[in-house]
Amino acid sequence: MKEDDRTPLIGVVGPCGSGKSTLIAGLEKHGYRCRHIAQEHSYVPRMWQVIAKPDILIFLQCSFENSTSRRKLNWAIADYEEQQRRLSHAREHASLFIETDNLTPEDVLARALTYLKDDNP
Repeated sequence: MKEDDRTPLIGVVGPCGSGKSTLIAGLEKHGYRCRHIAQEHSYVPRMWQVIAKPDILIFLQCSFENSTSRRKLNWAIADYEEQQRRLSHAREHASLFIETDNLTPEDVLARALTYLKDDNP
């Protein structure tokens, strides 16, 4: 794909450690335009819509245990739950939801690519 205004912009959201940066790197290698949307850090529920304005929103989810172990975070469950609250609007409006706990990064990329090729030619 050529990176221009006609190419759909893919936004990727999710809690810390869910695999956002890894997925974005993989999608960009396949020619997709992507934006990491730090919605989990924003108090503004619609920030993802206002700032990034993605055509397609991919939500990556992982458990508290995986989030803290993948990122070596010293969090309380309340910190994770707050991120989940901040992500709720994006979760409700996501084009694609991927639970990453039991998937490899390659599996997550494959699911995203399949969706993008099948549903968004």
